[in-house]
Amino acid sequence: MSYRCEICQKEPSFGKQVTFSHKRSSRRWNPNIQKVRVKHGSNTRKARVCTSCIRAGKVEKA
Repeated sequence: MSYRCEICQKEPSFGKQVTFSHKRSSRRWNPNIQKVRVKHGSNTRKARVCTSCIRAGKVEKA
Protein backbone atom coordinates (compact mmCIF):
# COMPACT_ATOMS: atom_id res chain seq x y z
CA MET A 1 0.00 0.00 0.00
CA SER A 2 1.44 3.35 -1.01
CA TYR A 3 1.86 6.37 1.25
CA ARG A 4 -1.11 8.28 -0.18
CA CYS A 5 -4.27 9.99 1.05
CA GLU A 6 -7.37 8.04 0.02
CA ILE A 7 -9.43 11.24 -0.36
CA CYS A 8 -7.27 13.78 -2.21
CA GLN A 9 -4.55 11.41 -3.51
CA LYS A 10 -1.82 13.53 -1.89
CA GLU A 11 1.52 11.70 -1.97
CA PRO A 12 5.18 12.45 -1.19
CA SER A 13 6.97 15.10 -3.23
CA PHE A 14 10.66 14.91 -4.00
CA GLY A 15 13.42 17.47 -4.16
CA LYS A 16 16.94 18.29 -3.04
CA GLN A 17 18.31 19.14 0.37
CA VAL A 18 20.88 21.92 -0.06
CA THR A 19 23.51 22.46 2.63
CA PHE A 20 25.35 25.68 3.44
CA SER A 21 28.16 24.61 1.11
CA HIS A 22 25.57 23.75 -1.59
CA LYS A 23 26.09 20.01 -1.47
CA ARG A 24 22.90 18.45 -2.75
CA SER A 25 21.26 15.25 -1.61
CA SER A 26 17.83 13.84 -2.34
CA ARG A 27 15.01 14.14 0.15
CA ARG A 28 11.25 13.75 0.23
CA TRP A 29 8.40 15.63 1.86
CA ASN A 30 5.75 13.28 3.24
CA PRO A 31 2.14 14.33 3.77
CA ASN A 32 0.80 13.92 7.30
CA ILE A 33 -1.16 10.68 6.84
CA GLN A 34 -3.30 9.34 9.70
CA LYS A 35 -5.28 6.12 9.97
CA VAL A 36 -8.81 7.06 11.02
CA ARG A 37 -12.10 5.19 11.33
CA VAL A 38 -14.40 6.54 8.65
CA LYS A 39 -18.13 6.10 8.09
CA HIS A 40 -18.54 4.29 4.78
CA GLY A 41 -22.24 3.91 4.04
CA SER A 42 -23.87 2.13 6.98
CA ASN A 43 -20.66 0.58 8.33
CA THR A 44 -17.20 1.87 9.29
CA ARG A 45 -13.73 1.16 7.99
CA LYS A 46 -10.18 2.40 8.51
CA ALA A 47 -8.77 4.78 5.93
CA ARG A 48 -5.45 6.55 5.42
CA VAL A 49 -6.31 10.25 5.26
CA CYS A 50 -4.14 13.37 5.37
CA THR A 51 -4.74 15.86 8.15
CA SER A 52 -5.76 18.62 5.74
CA CYS A 53 -8.71 16.48 4.58
CA ILE A 54 -9.65 15.70 8.19
CA ARG A 55 -9.63 19.40 9.13
CA ALA A 56 -11.53 20.39 5.99
CA GLY A 57 -14.34 18.02 6.93
CA LYS A 58 -14.02 15.86 3.81
CA VAL A 59 -14.20 12.76 6.03
CA GLU A 60 -16.86 11.89 8.59
CA LYS A 61 -15.20 10.19 11.56
CA ALA A 62 -16.90 7.25 13.23
